[in-house]
Amino acid sequence: MRSYLIVAAAAALLAGCGDGAGGGAGAQRDTVWVAGSSTVFPFTTRVAENFAQRSGGVAPRVESLGTGGGIAAFCAGVGQQTPDIANASRRMKASEFDQCVANGVTDIIEIMIGYDGIVIATARDGADFAFTGGDLYLALANEVPGGGGFVANPNARWDQVRAGLPAQRIQVYGPPPTSGTRDSWLELGMAHSAEAVPQMAALAASDPDRFETLSHTLREDSAWIDAGENDNAIVQTLTRTPGALGVFGFSFLEQNRDVVKAASIDGVAPTVETIASGEYPISRSMFIYVKKAHIGVIPNLEQFVAEYVSENSMGRGGYLQDRGLIPLMPDAFAAQREVVASQTIMTRPED
Repeated sequence: MRSYLIVAAAAALLAGCGDGAGGGAGAQRDTVWVAGSSTVFPFTTRVAENFAQRSGGVAPRVESLGTGGGIAAFCAGVGQQTPDIANASRRMKASEFDQCVANGVTDIIEIMIGYDGIVIATARDGADFAFTGGDLYLALANEVPGGGGFVANPNARWDQVRAGLPAQRIQVYGPPPTSGTRDSWLELGMAHSAEAVPQMAALAASDPDRFETLSHTLREDSAWIDAGENDNAIVQTLTRTPGALGVFGFSFLEQNRDVVKAASIDGVAPTVETIASGEYPISRSMFIYVKKAHIGVIPNLEQFVAEYVSENSMGRGGYLQDRGLIPLMPDAFAAQREVVASQTIMTRPED
């Protein structure tokens, strides 16, 4: 009786929260709603398609807003006008968690779905790139060491960054600030590269905040170009723009190997094996976040999440691996399935 009353109260709350997908004011939304990362988007879309086929119902609504945009929408409150699930290509930040709590989203289930790597790629018929040390920072940071301090980045061609790199214009298309891929690129790509530059390594020890600012601030002179949330659009741009490079998730490389190729980083090429092991430097975990208050209220939400973490989906050899997802190791996979089964609530992230 108590559980029935809880579900009934939650249903009344959601129904009273205004317009939502699938209905007008006061109408109950009858479709699962997912929003967030462009990298996780194709995985969630595939689960949605399979779920609809298996259940015979309407496929969940999946939107590509970027990790930041998806989490912001998810954290806006509880109710049918907010997403049930946020896709994220990085872990939720403490500040985002706090915003969720401030808006009444207090019970969140965090599910790691697998791994991905961030690649820097060019057209299949373009020059080969093998980045190492400080190459990425020295090419793409807004300011670099010079004149006894830091100066506006003067490098116009890759061979000016380091002899041996192609003698072509630095022109890199990548994700915008709202993207989780952008966050991971800055932390795992740019900052990692900056640590190989002696002046920056010294700054990291003496002034970590200044180091982060310099290593995370990209050029604004068309050497780096924000290309929106659609990673497929970046791939298409590379095929039409000779000499250009692009930054996007490994899954898009896997789907487009006939037209693009990836650079190596510190001698390691991005592969399923090097990303799963962490050997490839720009590797990351991917997540979905589920609003527990919507479970049992939004039709099919619990069943959709169960499909997501099924052996057939996330397991080794599952259909998401065919899409480019790098699956969790068996123990980690079992742990995530237990999180879903027990509806374990996440704790506040450390940072």
